[in-house]
Formats: sequence, structure tokens, C-alpha cells
Amino acid sequence: MRAFADTSFLYALYRQQENSRLADVLLARMRQPIRVSSLIIFEFRQSARFQAFRFSKDRRHGFSKREAYQMLNVFQENIAAGCIELIPADWQEVHSIAERLSSQHTVSGGHRALDILHVATALQQKADQLFTFDSNQGALAKSAGLEVRP
Repeated sequence: MRAFADTSFLYALYRQQENSRLADVLLARMRQPIRVSSLIIFEFRQSARFQAFRFSKDRRHGFSKREAYQMLNVFQENIAAGCIELIPADWQEVHSIAERLSSQHTVSGGHRALDILHVATALQQKADQLFTFDSNQGALAKSAGLEVRP
């Protein structure tokens, strides 16, 4: 199994939410590290920081800076421990795959640029599965031949 995880899956692991139990069960069954790209890592970190910003402006939105930094610290510890594996991507090839996916699927499926790049990275890495809770990204991944989990 060559699985690739997206940001929605990581969020379910690092912040309690509706999908967290399902993500935890899937993680417990894995026999290898969670594979991610540098783009996924950036998006995860940026999102946590942005949620802290949102919370600082209006406490009804986002979450505290303390929670954001706690998530980021545990995430970094898991990278250092090898639980999360950063896979080097050939970005020129990823962009070529992404352009093909965009031209074939965006008009009919309404896919966002980062979602297309994540699926393209999974394909470039010869992944056979994408771990995501993003239904639109999952639909794109399925149409590209990936098994979508959970």
C-alpha cells in the first residue's frame, strides 16, 4: 500500500473533530508512516496559524494560538520520529499532472488548485490511496484512479 495523506486527514489526527476517530482507526492499522509532501506540510502549518489569527480577531472562529502551537509541536515531533514521512516530489512533473487534471476535471467538478496539486502529487509518487475527508478532492482522486480512504 502506498498511501498519501492530505491536510484534512492530518487535521483529523491533530485536532479533535467529527472525523478524528475514523482517522485514528485508520492510522492504527497502518504499518508504515503517513506520507505527505512539503506542500501538505506547509498547508497544515499555515492553516493552524491562520486559525489562531481568526480566533484572535473573533473567539467564535478558529482556535487559540496555544492550541495551534501545540498541534504544530506534536506534528513536528511526529515528523522527527518518522511517523510522518516527507516524500520528495518532482514539482515539474506534479505541475504537468495537475494541468492535465485541471483541464479534464475542473470545469465539471469545480476543483481547487491545492486539491488538484495534492492529487497530482499522489499520482506522481505512484500512490494507490489518498487519505482525505474532503469529498470534492476525493472525487477527483477517484476519477484519477486512486482509492480514497477512509
